[in-house]
Amino acid sequence: MKYISTRGQISPISFKEAVMMGLATDGGLLLPQTMPEVDKKNVTAWRDMSYQDLAHAVMSLFVDDIDPGDLRELINRSYATFSHGDITPLVKKGDVYILELFHGPTLAFKDVALQFLGNVFEYLLKESGDKMNILGATSGDTGSAAIYGVRGKERINIFILHPHKRVSAIQELQMTTVTDANVFNMAIRGTFDDGQAIVKTIFNDIAFKENYHLGAVNSINWARILAQVVYYIYAALKLSAKGPVDFSVPTGNFGDIFAGYIAGKLLPNQIRRLVLATNENDLLSRFVLHGDYSLGKVVHTSSPSMDIQLASNFERYLYFLRGRDAERTRKDMEEFGQTGRLVFPEDDLQQIRSDFVSRCVSRQETLEMISSFYRENDYVLDPHTAVGVKAAQFHLDGDVPMVCLATAHPAKFGTAVQEAIGRSPEMPEGLQGLENKEARCKVLDADVEKVREFVVENAL
Repeated sequence: MKYISTRGQISPISFKEAVMMGLATDGGLLLPQTMPEVDKKNVTAWRDMSYQDLAHAVMSLFVDDIDPGDLRELINRSYATFSHGDITPLVKKGDVYILELFHGPTLAFKDVALQFLGNVFEYLLKESGDKMNILGATSGDTGSAAIYGVRGKERINIFILHPHKRVSAIQELQMTTVTDANVFNMAIRGTFDDGQAIVKTIFNDIAFKENYHLGAVNSINWARILAQVVYYIYAALKLSAKGPVDFSVPTGNFGDIFAGYIAGKLLPNQIRRLVLATNENDLLSRFVLHGDYSLGKVVHTSSPSMDIQLASNFERYLYFLRGRDAERTRKDMEEFGQTGRLVFPEDDLQQIRSDFVSRCVSRQETLEMISSFYRENDYVLDPHTAVGVKAAQFHLDGDVPMVCLATAHPAKFGTAVQEAIGRSPEMPEGLQGLENKEARCKVLDADVEKVREFVVENAL
């Protein structure tokens, strides 16, 4: 299996090279050169597998340059940190199924991918004798999950940018109270989009990237998407014995739902429809509903991990929408870089709407959803999951199971939950006492050179 860039300006590379490259050197995003085919025998065998065995089977379709035994060990070690035996358990609540993705060490869906990616980085660096300085931006959960994935690991330093005072208090503490010598937190005075733009600018400085051995943990790294594909297949095969399954996905960066899109290509008969759920930062909903992909002003909401107006993984889907035409994709992204907008005609919209349906959910609707779901099902949703459940309600089909992705434990967003149900959510052991721990964080202006200087001062 070889990997190519959405912009077509690099030669095909291996999975190992793709993991270490992160963002393609031509500014594009990496994708498999071809999509593997899954036959009925695979599907039959996969149905009864444990999560770990399924992950090995699925990932092996895309990874042919890591010894199969080593890959299995990496997977087993990654999910040994999870508190539930099923890793991503599926529970029925009312009219929907909830896919709980928050049983990892930081209680967010990002752990599913970043525990794996951290172990892959360590494995490859040990193999090569090289070193890495990870640079990433977070809107909340990626940062802590990435930090927990590589804290204390040899040959790795990690630098994470988060928007100053624009993440939840718990999210901030989960990052800043990790004081391992290889962990560096930066709070930038700006939005997540500002941080993501800084990271992309630095990665596009190829000489700097190579000189300081930069690595990517954001969902621009293909290995993260691959790890997330597994839980879609896991849930679909649990429910699809009699027919297809729908998924509702709260998303701002397009990474999680793009993993669902890839899973649908592998299992087209098991995965029918993807509901793209956004909060009031409705960039992606406007794209699906109106063909309008244009920058807007970031709105601060109760679901801060989705407070995004520039979706990093959109380019991957655009590449497929353009019929895998890298030249058209590159020109589109150049146009977007110049104008901040892409408009899609009706022909494109027909394809887009066959791939996704969408709904924008307001802050008030989110709080009401948390409240009503708790009353009716005795189950507490975090605000991001509530966005997905609310959007799902508009697209329920009684004959097709609806799986809603629960992307975080409600305790990570206690203020919103308290407002919705009148009490704080139960606090898991892993979140208790964070406010009493030593914290370390550098506050910086949202300036590329300031961030670059900080990296240079602290890089391996």
